[in-house]
Amino acid sequence: MESIAFEGEKGKGFSGRMRRFFSRFQIGGILRECNAYKERGVPALTVLAYLFSLAFKGRSLYLDTLLKKAPGFGKDTAYRFRNSVKINWLRFVTTLSYRIYHTAINPLTDETREGAFIIDDSVFERARSKCVELLARVYDHAGNRYTLGFRMLTLGWSDGATFLPINFCLLSTENAKNRKVEAKTYDKRSYAAEIRELSQTKATEVVLRLLSLALHAGYRAKYVLFDRWFSSPKMILALKKMELETVAMVKKSSKIFYEYQGKWMSATSIYTQCKKRRGRSKYLLSVTVGVGRQERLPAKL
Repeated sequence: MESIAFEGEKGKGFSGRMRRFFSRFQIGGILRECNAYKERGVPALTVLAYLFSLAFKGRSLYLDTLLKKAPGFGKDTAYRFRNSVKINWLRFVTTLSYRIYHTAINPLTDETREGAFIIDDSVFERARSKCVELLARVYDHAGNRYTLGFRMLTLGWSDGATFLPINFCLLSTENAKNRKVEAKTYDKRSYAAEIRELSQTKATEVVLRLLSLALHAGYRAKYVLFDRWFSSPKMILALKKMELETVAMVKKSSKIFYEYQGKWMSATSIYTQCKKRRGRSKYLLSVTVGVGRQERLPAKL
């Protein structure tokens, strides 16, 4: 990593800060935990530090190689490192974010302040791509249109003052008709096969997987926040088993029912039936309902 530096005094300053960051959060140890080992003489930490610095240089690996400003290894070494089927990158980003949370953020957070996991997805558009693995036709809710790309499902943690990304997963689609390119075949025991299988799983199941990884890493929170797309009785019950409370908008669906005064009703029917308080906004309406038919869970709408 000593060979990674920018040109001039500004580059030396950044190189020093980067070394302190890598040392403080023990990036080398995390790489070893995630199966990133040295291959063909170049330490994995050196390759990662170089790729990390490219984001701040504003140059690509190809341009750096063309200008002969790359460190003392070939571009094939960097590509092998990035495309390794053994390195568990999902575990890497989760462990790194937890160390930042535990070392730098948690000591500054008051013990009475409750933490929350936040889940959201956005479209990762690849409209001009043709050969990207698992490229799919996805719906962009913001633009109200279909496009080629992925859904980027992101999990973060917040205490109300600070937001920290934990991990993410690029989702394709479980419907083979909407996939433009199929995945390559890998050994099912490898991480490459695992992450490709995860990308074709339902988003609600992937959410539970990401939350499980965060809790296993050491994160602690009381609530999970997400929008109505992920909201369902099944999801609420699953999160309760993980000792997490749900804060979300409910779907206006005629297929989802809640128990209210001994009857199973949709959220819209419950809202219509309840009498509003005079002089108050209708949005202040609050009723207690039951969620789940076999495992009843009290909730507030």
